[in-house]
Amino acid sequence: MKFACGLYTGRMQLTVKRFEELSAAELYEIYRVRVAVFVVEQHCAYQEVDEADRHCWHVFLHDENGIAAYCRVIDPGITFPEASIGRVLATHRWQGLGTRIVREGLKVAQERMHADTVHIEAQTYARKLYENLGFTQVSDEFLEDGIPHIGMIWRAQ
Repeated sequence: MKFACGLYTGRMQLTVKRFEELSAAELYEIYRVRVAVFVVEQHCAYQEVDEADRHCWHVFLHDENGIAAYCRVIDPGITFPEASIGRVLATHRWQGLGTRIVREGLKVAQERMHADTVHIEAQTYARKLYENLGFTQVSDEFLEDGIPHIGMIWRAQ
């Protein structure tokens, strides 16, 4: 499955909810788009739905066509000692949606978790996107489910 790369002009609505606040339809759409990207498109068989989903803010941009960008902001102490952002995706590539959703995730971490440090494990190819948002690399490259990743940290200024 490949997602659109053309100009995206739809109006986006931002939704930020804890797991228990999500409707069944929202949860289905989140899992549908995450599996489409991280399992099907990236040819990566792994347990995409995990226990961390219950311990985070789900942040997504959507319109009448569904989710256009998504990330989850995970509570400190669940995957890392710090708050963390994961499962970052944009269904319309090269439109700034990835940058926008990470910015929204950082805002959630700061405002709702009072985090001044955020940890991510970024796919290596996306390093520049995260560096442009103030993240710095803190690990050597490693394979996560067969895909090159790097650990990165963001610190509030």
